[in-house]
Amino acid sequence: MRAFLIIFSLLLTVSLSAQKVGCVDTKYILDHIPDYKSAENKLEQMSNEWQKEIEVKKVAIEQMYKNYQADKILLSQEMRLKKEQEIEQAEKELQDLQEKYFGIDGELIKQREKLVKPIQDKVFAAIKQMAESKGYNLIIDKAGSTSVLYISSKNEHSNDILKQLGY
Repeated sequence: MRAFLIIFSLLLTVSLSAQKVGCVDTKYILDHIPDYKSAENKLEQMSNEWQKEIEVKKVAIEQMYKNYQADKILLSQEMRLKKEQEIEQAEKELQDLQEKYFGIDGELIKQREKLVKPIQDKVFAAIKQMAESKGYNLIIDKAGSTSVLYISSKNEHSNDILKQLGY
């Protein structure tokens, strides 16, 4: 296994040495763009406001539950059921509110798409333009987890593999 890794590393090194490879740090780039910082701050402010609203509702529900527990013994079966339904309804509304703000299709995602994505798109377009103008075949992002940001189309062989497999 160790020999395989050494051979693979050597082949990769030889392969990459024939290619022109570059590296960027998108986090560093984005952190130095004032509009990006402003958008991030705005998103954080919105998120904090929504979280406060949710916390207020949580506290209210907890109080409803405490009141119910204190009065439960004095209530008729019908009144207990009504209070339990009110608490369940309030909890459902809280869940809906959390989903509205922080869910998969929530406001935070929509606002991020609106405020941050155009800036990211400009950065990626600039990376592509730089790569093409300077003849890079591959640009790797070293921010966070390493990922490929650009690869020259002449180095993309997915269709060749599909043809080889008969598709």
